[in-house]
Amino acid sequence: MAIQSKITIHKIAPPTKTSTIDFGAEIRHADLQNLTPSDFQVIRRALYENQVIIFKNQQHLPPSAQYELTRLFDPTVQAYGHGKTLDAKKSILHPDLKTIPHQPQVQVIGNGPVAEFEGLRDITLKHPHHRTFHRDVISEGDDRENTRFYRWHIDAALYDLNPPRVTSLLAVRVPKTEYQNLRYDDGSEEELRVPRGSTVFVSSYRMFELLSEEDREFARTTRVQYAPHPYVWMSLAKSKTDGLGLVSEGKELAYEELPPIEEEKIKILPMCWRNPVTGKLALQVHPSAVEKLHLKDGTVIDDLEEVRRIVHRLQRPGIAPELVYAVDWEEGDLALFNNHGVLHSVTGSFKPEEVRIFRQCNLAASEGPLGLEEEEVV
Repeated sequence: MAIQSKITIHKIAPPTKTSTIDFGAEIRHADLQNLTPSDFQVIRRALYENQVIIFKNQQHLPPSAQYELTRLFDPTVQAYGHGKTLDAKKSILHPDLKTIPHQPQVQVIGNGPVAEFEGLRDITLKHPHHRTFHRDVISEGDDRENTRFYRWHIDAALYDLNPPRVTSLLAVRVPKTEYQNLRYDDGSEEELRVPRGSTVFVSSYRMFELLSEEDREFARTTRVQYAPHPYVWMSLAKSKTDGLGLVSEGKELAYEELPPIEEEKIKILPMCWRNPVTGKLALQVHPSAVEKLHLKDGTVIDDLEEVRRIVHRLQRPGIAPELVYAVDWEEGDLALFNNHGVLHSVTGSFKPEEVRIFRQCNLAASEGPLGLEEEEVV
């Protein structure tokens, strides 16, 4: 007789009366250091049906267990999802992440001075602030009460390595403070209230469903080419005010200014990625890293401004305020999210002395994302 798992799944209620989010769940009664195969199958299905799942009170989970939990979703992989991108001095990711010495697949992110943490000593963490990345910014006097989406993205190197299937994010230390007003500032006058420092998510499945039939056909039949070494390539460029892609000003680095490029490592991925459990299609594009679009008829759109215009038009309806899930972090919260089915962004700002510590783990996938005709057999 099969042993039934004690794990229970509780859908996250929409945070406001106007919210229409249809994803997110809290998982209870899971012993993450002693998961049975049936426990993991419950968690895996919960993840792919809810896209973001949260386990409470996991502050004692060691980095090794966080790594092992993340690896269960793709057991043959071991390498950190961004590979050596983190080490490139020009990379926009370089200042934001620190590597745990005894568990190099797990990174430390946050804000403020930290004397010692998991073998790291005398480090200073810096929470990404939109003023460092957006072309047009909120005035300095207003940015304590107001914030932006810093950068909508998926966790992926997008060169050489395959996009991680899952990211785990553990809140170790969280300064609990006031809410902030998140502004789009793109002419729409849209805004929403978010906990300061919230990580926000949107469903890429909903993003696809919002498309017209014509745009769905375009998305299903188009492939996205990402720039080589994209986080170095974009290092001088600036973001749109809604965090959904870059402003085209000709500031991207020329290929000869990048680290050596191997043609076969350039990533050309489907615009739509299939959920391995539900079969739904996600409109899954990293809007800041995209360089070219390959159309069904063989045409390649390589005008960068036009590429960005197309991608932004397709994705923008999916980040409307009522579709955004803003996590109100509490210490001990461990989130797992389907990196092939959501976009996420940092929000908020902290004073330099405010200490916030998170542990993050994602692993480069053993295979590329599932395309339209593919199904995963488990």
